[in-house]
Amino acid sequence: MDWGWIGRNLELIGTRTLEHLALAAPPIVIGFLISIPLGYWASRTRVLRSILLTTGNILYTIPSIALLVLVPVALNLPILDPRNVVVALTIYSIALMLRVATDAFASVPADVRASAVAVGYSGVQRFFAVELPLAGPVLLAGVRVVSVSTVSLVTIGAVIGIESLGSFFTNAFQVSFPTEAYVALVLVLVIAAGFDVILSTLGRVLMPWRPRAVAPKPIWLRRTANGGA
Repeated sequence: MDWGWIGRNLELIGTRTLEHLALAAPPIVIGFLISIPLGYWASRTRVLRSILLTTGNILYTIPSIALLVLVPVALNLPILDPRNVVVALTIYSIALMLRVATDAFASVPADVRASAVAVGYSGVQRFFAVELPLAGPVLLAGVRVVSVSTVSLVTIGAVIGIESLGSFFTNAFQVSFPTEAYVALVLVLVIAAGFDVILSTLGRVLMPWRPRAVAPKPIWLRRTANGGA
């Protein structure tokens, strides 16, 4: 580990980190927003569910390198345009989140939806006031997985020349200088952990009704409660 290289290249490390963040954040947000209505519709219709989930599974099986090559051809963009990575990772994000969103909305009890209709909620009111909040914890768990996956997949863009922390990986292998790879690995893990903390915090703020794990009582306390048995 060459600590001197790190000290001499702090500006470059900061630039690559910001580039990585700029490529990772939009696919997570866009994929989440698109998967919500798609998942809701899929949970209401069996045929649509089959079509959407099958399509999502097929899209997710496309190798990332192949998708990064296909996207600029489909969108008529330069191969080195960062938007190619954003679009490709958004496709992966939707493919991952779609099944989670479908299952989340399908898990809302039918009697709860019927009760909302009985008290006069319109379709839109029922969605935002009842179904979306109840599906929220599952959606949050899904987007946390998507965020980790997306942060790691951003590095693949460096293979075709799109700058990010992945550039340190490719350069480290080309010049046999592992320090760059170590720096990139640590920063990718930090970014992934940071996104997870942000999403968890948002979940606690926006969904305070979520059930929280309760730590089991100590054995001696359980025995006392049971009369020492």
